[in-house]
Amino acid sequence: MAGFRALARSGPSALRAEALARDLGATKGSFYWHFKDLPDYLSRLLGLWEERAFDGVIAGLDPALPPRARLEQLCMLAVEFRDPVYGGAQLEPALRAWALSNAEVAQAVARMDARRVAYVAALCREAGITAPAAPVMLYALAVGLEIMGEGEREAGAAMAEMLRRL
Repeated sequence: MAGFRALARSGPSALRAEALARDLGATKGSFYWHFKDLPDYLSRLLGLWEERAFDGVIAGLDPALPPRARLEQLCMLAVEFRDPVYGGAQLEPALRAWALSNAEVAQAVARMDARRVAYVAALCREAGITAPAAPVMLYALAVGLEIMGEGEREAGAAMAEMLRRL
C-alpha cells in the first residue's frame, strides 16, 4: 500500500527501495528481503493493483441484484473506490500517467481496461442495454471523471445520468 500511496502522491520516481523503506520505518535491506529487486517489486505492485482494482470491485457487487441494478452499483463503486490507504483518487490517474513512459505499466493498464470494458459489456447485455458503444462510453466516463478529480457526488450524478440516457 505504501507504493500505491507514494505513486499517487509523487509519481513513479517515488517507487525506489530506499524511499519506500524510509517511509515505512524499515531498512533498505528489509525491502530486498521481501523483493528480489525493484523490477520484481514494481511487477508485484502492478499485479496487486490489477487484482484489487478489478476483482476487489467486482466482489463488492451484490449478486442478488437484477442486472440493471448491478450495473448501477458498479458505476457507483467505480467512482467511490478511492481508499486513501490504497492511494486515493489519484492512484489510477498516476498509473495512467506512468503508463505513458513505461511499457510494463502500459500493458497492465491496457489489460485492466480490456477486462473492465468486457465486464461492463456483459452487464449491459444482461441489463438490456444494446447500444454497442455503451460499455466503452460508461467506462470512459468513469476514467475521465477520475482523471478530472471530480468528487464522488458529482461523478455519481454523471454516471447515473449516462445510465439513464443509455
